[in-house]
Amino acid sequence: MSAKPSVLILGGIPYASRHLTTFLVPQDGEPLASFVRIVDKYSVIPATTYVGSAFIKTLSNPVVNYQQGNLLLPATLSKVFEPPEGGKPFDYVFDCTGDMTFDRPHEIQRDHTAKLSYNIGVEAAKHKVKAYVRVIGPYYETSNDKLAEEKDDLKPRGIRGAWWHEGLRMLAGVPDLNLVILRTATPYGPYNLNGIVTPRITIGRVYKHLNEEMKYLWSSDLRMHTVHMDDVSGAMWAAAQWIAPLGRAQANEQAGETLRFYAPEKKELLKDLPGHLPKDKDPVAPVFNVVDDSDSTQGSMGQAVADLFGIQFGFYGFIVNTKVKVDFDNMVEEINA
Repeated sequence: MSAKPSVLILGGIPYASRHLTTFLVPQDGEPLASFVRIVDKYSVIPATTYVGSAFIKTLSNPVVNYQQGNLLLPATLSKVFEPPEGGKPFDYVFDCTGDMTFDRPHEIQRDHTAKLSYNIGVEAAKHKVKAYVRVIGPYYETSNDKLAEEKDDLKPRGIRGAWWHEGLRMLAGVPDLNLVILRTATPYGPYNLNGIVTPRITIGRVYKHLNEEMKYLWSSDLRMHTVHMDDVSGAMWAAAQWIAPLGRAQANEQAGETLRFYAPEKKELLKDLPGHLPKDKDPVAPVFNVVDDSDSTQGSMGQAVADLFGIQFGFYGFIVNTKVKVDFDNMVEEINA
């Protein structure tokens, strides 16, 4: 029997899953895992979301298995944990599920992010997986003056952030779950359309076509920390290998952080939510921030795009910035008219 771990990756095809898969099973190299199963709601052949050519090539490797399935259904969720015929149970689970859309209502984020992740965690604990890695994006309010540390009590930003964070608290409360939480900066890399990097590159190409100066709102020193998806994949793998021999209790001792309550205090949203922890109970789980050392700002990012396309780059002045702050919605409507 192979000593390599068997891996289950759930959700996140438009985000982290396809990068992690190609990291674990490189086209020119030895796979890091004995078997990799990816499950998400999308069809990949033919594709119903953007997957990129590298991921499609990786799927042809016999150690990789992609299944299209709705993880919100209990029967589907239970089935995906069944090992391949003649294979061993899954050692590592990478939870990349969750709704990344910023303007979803409470009910959708609650059910498609927090509740789903909790249900996966419960199933993983039943199967006694050695590592359960949960990834969350930059959905917190942070200071522009200093880097956020793992120990900092960060307030989630908006509805999306509140429910992603509440999902972490719920997972942290699952008994015997070997949980590690990775909080990433804004991701970028090949085939990645999420975050703030790809749209800014696209906008730069538009300004190149228009032969106009590209201008940003706010200021040059506004921090926009980033991380390449290859580094996120490496961090996910390192986190799984770190906790697998330790177990949850020892991992908490080494890197445990308190996860405080920030969910909406509405009884109708919380009363039937399985795994929900009361406001006065603060669970602890290992937390690691994942960010590169570029210390990116609006200025550095905008200048990089400007240099790429050979265009002028600058910022709007006080009057425009003030107007946006006062009447943002009407200004957007005026631009799109």
